[in-house]
Amino acid sequence: MKVIVDFCLISLGGDLSLSPYIAECQRILQQCGLKHELHAYGTNIEGEWEPVMEAIKRCHNRVHEMGAPRINTTLKIGTRVDRDDALERKVASVQALLQES
Repeated sequence: MKVIVDFCLISLGGDLSLSPYIAECQRILQQCGLKHELHAYGTNIEGEWEPVMEAIKRCHNRVHEMGAPRINTTLKIGTRVDRDDALERKVASVQALLQES
């Protein structure tokens, strides 16, 4: 099943700057071959359910290895079975409406 996930990982008890952890997660998503887009407070990920969840697990493991004793992650997961959905289509739909007004 294809999913679009909004993924936000926050380390607790480690460095105040999350950038090194987020950069490492971006590398993992890239290595996994998943389509992803970084935004100010998280990352959108598109792909099949199992590879996406496995990549998120790899991010957790790696951030712990980097010294974060605790991690809090929020996920928003969207699935559709009536048509093939994509990150670009969701954004383009809203942008088209903005152009009309």
